[in-house]
Amino acid sequence: MKDKVKRAGFTLVEFLVVVAMIMILTSFVGVRILNKPAKARIAAARAQIGSFKLALSTYRIDNGFIPSEEQGLDALIAMPTSAPIPRHYPEGEGYLDSRAVPLDPWGNEYVYLSPGSEGERFEIICYGADGEPGGDDVDSDISSSDM
Repeated sequence: MKDKVKRAGFTLVEFLVVVAMIMILTSFVGVRILNKPAKARIAAARAQIGSFKLALSTYRIDNGFIPSEEQGLDALIAMPTSAPIPRHYPEGEGYLDSRAVPLDPWGNEYVYLSPGSEGERFEIICYGADGEPGGDDVDSDISSSDM
């Protein structure tokens, strides 16, 4: 009588099933992880726009007006030299904790409108990942008017 030898290990089919399950799980996790940086950039743009809004409000309280569209966000880091000239500009400081106006998370400049597109005092816009007006998902515009 032949002794039955028990074999340890996986059959090829079992191995392929395990590999397939790992690939499926990896694809779900991969999609979720790849989407996180985009959401983080959108959150960073919103936070920066919020910082600009606060700085512009402080500028207005100090001086009675906000920077003109021509002066732009640069008026928050250096005293404007064109009218209207603020009388109570913080000497040597500015209104932002930086030496240059930050770029958006995709490396583009923020757009400053005064007055805003819907009649508000000002509007700050980030055009999203594509850097162009309009778009969907990560390419959609982020506006201070919507915050």
